[in-house]
Amino acid sequence: MEFDTVIKERYSVRKYKPDCITDDELNTILKAGMVAPTGCNYQPQRIYVLKSAQAIAKIRTLSRCAFDAPVVLIVALNEDEDWKSPLEAGCRAGIQDVSIVADHMMLAAWNIGVGSCWVNFFRPSEVKAAFDLPENETPVLLMTLGYPADGAAPAKLHAASKATEEVVRYL
Repeated sequence: MEFDTVIKERYSVRKYKPDCITDDELNTILKAGMVAPTGCNYQPQRIYVLKSAQAIAKIRTLSRCAFDAPVVLIVALNEDEDWKSPLEAGCRAGIQDVSIVADHMMLAAWNIGVGSCWVNFFRPSEVKAAFDLPENETPVLLMTLGYPADGAAPAKLHAASKATEEVVRYL
């Protein structure tokens, strides 16, 4: 698929077929995240793949926005490994790095016919505890993955976009 088509047609899928994506498709998606740029290429992301019935059932108790996806990723930040600016205290690249990784995976998924949704509707501390993540890792987002169900469609606000003049400033 042409890149322009991928970025224009991709939408947040909230209704999935029950069929699990193939291991090859999952690996394609994960590899897209691995080539994403991160600060100094430190790659502070940690990606947990939830596929088992037990793991999927658990994440559904922690977020109603896991929907009926057959695969859910927990995309976390290893707080010890993100780039930290020497120029200003508190300036770190971790959240941006994880976000870039997630965006690469979402676009790669759509390119091969797999739907996704970036989910922030969960309590990171609960997910961390439920899946026994290391102390230095913080879940940043959940990403649902699967084949869009018949009738799945973009949300009404999907096509709404501010005018370029409202968000872009030339200095």
